[in-house]
Amino acid sequence: MTGQTAERCVIVVDADLAPGLAANAAAVLAVTLGATVDGLAGPDLVDADGEVHPGLFEKGLPVLGAERDTLPELRARAVAAGVGVIDIPAVGQQTNDYDDVRAFVGRTATADLEYLGLALHGSRRAVSRVTGTLRLLGRSSPSASRAA
Repeated sequence: MTGQTAERCVIVVDADLAPGLAANAAAVLAVTLGATVDGLAGPDLVDADGEVHPGLFEKGLPVLGAERDTLPELRARAVAAGVGVIDIPAVGQQTNDYDDVRAFVGRTATADLEYLGLALHGSRRAVSRVTGTLRLLGRSSPSASRAA
């Protein structure tokens, strides 16, 4: 799965998650995004003392909010549009045992999975079409964040 590149990346999480759980979901998606999509980190930063700091993602990574029940449809639209998708099933925050998560996902049909969030990556136009009117997490009510 590595070797992919992206002009645009966004993270969409359940707007009703508690702040800590939303941050956790976004962090898990971002770590996976960085491990999956090549070239996201910019050049290293060097401070005035000559100390090197690892390069950061230079394109911006908005974290958007959506109602949880819209995430499966958003995921399906992204897949249909050729947008790369990384998802975090809700079961991912219900256990610390990754084998349990894998087993649950393995016995659950895609249409029956509940998601806490998605990381979307691809062309700027395709990602923007899929995310539509979603707003930055915390900037609006979930009903106002619903994708068209």
